[in-house]
Amino acid sequence: MRIKEGFELRNICGETIVVGHGKANIDFSKIISLNESAAYLWTKVENRDFDAQELARLLTEEYDVDEATALRDATKMLQDWVDAGLAQ
Repeated sequence: MRIKEGFELRNICGETIVVGHGKANIDFSKIISLNESAAYLWTKVENRDFDAQELARLLTEEYDVDEATALRDATKMLQDWVDAGLAQ
């Protein structure tokens, strides 16, 4: 899995949002906002390959969360990124 090119994180008015560049990545019908942990993961895996296991490992290193919960949350978030067209 990889974050699609043409997307970047921006902090706007205290919110971390994903901004798309280029005609293929612009959809003005929705704004994608990331919470603290999702933004943390984005910055750690930007421009490289990753999977749910890698995201879960990063979560357990940074936050007080057990492996099973981290994997469940990472898998859900990864699917959300795919559904939103942010990762492939």
